Amino acid sequence: MIDFTLYLITDRKFFVSRDSFFAGVEEALRAGVRAIQLREKDLETRDLLEMAGRMRELTNRHHARLFINDRADIALAVDADGVHLGDKGIPPRAARKVVAGRSMLIGVSAHTVGQAERAEQEGADFITAGPVYQTPSKLQYGQPLGMDIFGRIHDAVSIPVFAIGGIKKEKLSEVRRGGAFGIALISGILGARDIYNETKEFMRLMKND
Repeated sequence: MIDFTLYLITDRKFFVSRDSFFAGVEEALRAGVRAIQLREKDLETRDLLEMAGRMRELTNRHHARLFINDRADIALAVDADGVHLGDKGIPPRAARKVVAGRSMLIGVSAHTVGQAERAEQEGADFITAGPVYQTPSKLQYGQPLGMDIFGRIHDAVSIPVFAIGGIKKEKLSEVRRGGAFGIALISGILGARDIYNETKEFMRLMKND
């Protein structure tokens, strides 16, 4: 069951130290975020495992879900709530075999209608679709989808679709009207000067929209 509408994806490069990174994430959790994706692709396995364990302690403390990017083995090792798969990672059906017997959720990144349809067919629980708008963190995926293609992705599947990529507060009404179940954020929260209050404002607007 997907019981969150704001999905926070990590990027420790917004912070000067690892301690400040975890402090920033905790500010978002204190403000109401209930799902975190640990997405630190450049870390070696042992370092990522250590960070995942610390993030698991933090999310447990705040009764939040933890997803690990791509690494189902690390998700299992820290008893995470799920794994999030990139478009070049293992397919959902393979991840299901890795986590067999565990009630883990599987999220999948999709940039086209075909990718979204395939993800659902292979057992994904939810999709992040984007980039919807222009954003530096998603330049490698080319031009933003825009709401037209996002809407087509939403209409093509029956599982929850989260909008990602350049989601600003003033765009929330547009993405929700376009069918977004929720939003996925990186810089919108972690790049804020006041993470706690920025998160509070996103949460308020999501509830009121």
